[in-house]
Amino acid sequence: MKIGAHYIGDRICKFIVWAPFANEVTLKIVLPQELFIPMNKDALGYWSVIVEEINPGTQYLYSLDQSQEKPDPASFYQPDGVHGPSQIIDQNSFLWKDTGWKDIPLKEMILYELHIGTFTPEGTFNSAIDRVEQLAQLGITAIEIMPVAQFPGARNWGYDGVYPFSVQNSYGGPKGLKEFVNACHLNGIAVILDVVYNHLGPEGNYFSEFGPYFTNKYHTPWGNALNFDDAYSYGVRNYFIENVLSWFDNYHIDGLRLDAVHGIYDLSGKHILEEFAEAVEDASMRQGRKLCLIAESELNDTRLIKSKDVGGYGIDAQWCDDFHHALHALLTEEKQGYYIDYGKTEHIMTALKEGFVYSGQYSVFRKKHYGNSSKDISGNQFVVCAQNHDQIGNRRQGERLSRLISFEGLKLSAATVMFSPYVPLLFMGEEYAESAPFLYFVSHSDDDLIASVRKGRKEEFSAFKWKGEASDPQQEETFLDSKLNWGKRNEGDGNILLHWYKELIALRTRLPAFIYGGKDTMEVSTDKTAKIVFVRRWHVRHELSLIMNFSQEEVSFNPQISEGKWKKLIDSSDLKWMGKGALLPDNIMNSQKVKMPAWGFALYEKDVLR
Repeated sequence: MKIGAHYIGDRICKFIVWAPFANEVTLKIVLPQELFIPMNKDALGYWSVIVEEINPGTQYLYSLDQSQEKPDPASFYQPDGVHGPSQIIDQNSFLWKDTGWKDIPLKEMILYELHIGTFTPEGTFNSAIDRVEQLAQLGITAIEIMPVAQFPGARNWGYDGVYPFSVQNSYGGPKGLKEFVNACHLNGIAVILDVVYNHLGPEGNYFSEFGPYFTNKYHTPWGNALNFDDAYSYGVRNYFIENVLSWFDNYHIDGLRLDAVHGIYDLSGKHILEEFAEAVEDASMRQGRKLCLIAESELNDTRLIKSKDVGGYGIDAQWCDDFHHALHALLTEEKQGYYIDYGKTEHIMTALKEGFVYSGQYSVFRKKHYGNSSKDISGNQFVVCAQNHDQIGNRRQGERLSRLISFEGLKLSAATVMFSPYVPLLFMGEEYAESAPFLYFVSHSDDDLIASVRKGRKEEFSAFKWKGEASDPQQEETFLDSKLNWGKRNEGDGNILLHWYKELIALRTRLPAFIYGGKDTMEVSTDKTAKIVFVRRWHVRHELSLIMNFSQEEVSFNPQISEGKWKKLIDSSDLKWMGKGALLPDNIMNSQKVKMPAWGFALYEKDVLR
């Protein structure tokens, strides 16, 4: 069932809203002139009316039982924010220029996560367009945008959105998002949109006044869970399935990243995630291109991404937090919070080879056995990173890796992610060692809610015992401090790291063992004493060896490589990469003893007689 205000053309618009318990629903036209139009109810509680002599730009509200006047839960645009009226938009009036666009397969994605509000000084879609070409030159093939559903005020991470169909007004609204996607496609870049289906934000949330969108069957960190399996859940499931399709049909989005799906509770015979996957599969067939779903989950459960034939939900890929935690703990030696479960070279070895580090073992942090095996899951089904919005922004002071580890460590981190068998993701600014923090920020208008957010953030940090005071999420300075310093990419170590990333991406997309090889054509081993990790990757006659030193000291070792002569392709210790000078030879054999600087990385290619 379609929902929302659908402009048909010729000054005709059809309005549909779900309100199963209402006895009367009236469409109130607010602008350009006030009108009240009765709506008709069907057997499932959907109210509808077709209105003629009405134009795009018209603003409206719904009156329920002659009392409340509220915005449309399925509003496509909230020009005056979450408390203002909804606005009709003509989804078909935009002039798309991406008719020749073809999808980017997951295995070819180099993801770049960004937050529209802090990506540029202006914080809009239009200003972000000016940076797209630079990302394409870096080698980025897919941009992942943090949520853009309408949230309260002008600054927010996006996870407090309360109008899932409506594009944030302060970013540029629906037209701005379409222009951004258009520009990305014209530059050969796919667009993944982060969406939130596990909760809705508190301010401006009028959903309960329309119907049973929530259930008290389950407790979540955000209150009552969205009603995906209780009485009347058909209307809620329809709402979010329609939302999934809206991004593909109206905005040419290439894929969705589903936020925190472990917070979606559904004991139905068919889980809502499976229905999402089926809806996206149908949309892919209809559009003639592969649309994708990427899930975020903290459960280490492969059922999300296994096919429906073997009891899975059929989602295309998921974030692999274990990879991040294993890498971060090695680089920083932090042991607070969940990092207590990581920090050994064996952990990154397992993450590189399998994906999940915890596949049923006991977790000290969680105090239980955790996860299931991902050995047989394709590498193309895991998204991995060294940094993302959560892992930076949920620190007390929002520090990026550039504030926590050495420049040599940053180069090693980049190579570990980029040369893994998984889909790599960078967080905005990572490519040039951005030093500005990425902090948590909001702009609520309710004093009690503001106080609750401040209190909640302090409680979240308790397990990590970080030093220093946290920034006030409500203060505008917190938001402004989180904006990128684009000039850094053109100078000093920032420019060197930018070119390092560019070279890594070029190697990943050029060498056959990286292009065609996967987890099943890879061996990983470690010298625990020296904290060296060896990776061998191959495809047919092409072989590569990666050597990673996670030690703070220079180490001597015998390389764990196969017989033959190996030629060095890149070394992070070279002077050109602002290293202190390479110690590893240009050509290497497995029988010789070699030295490697602290936090070093090198890539060798086997010399094969042709």
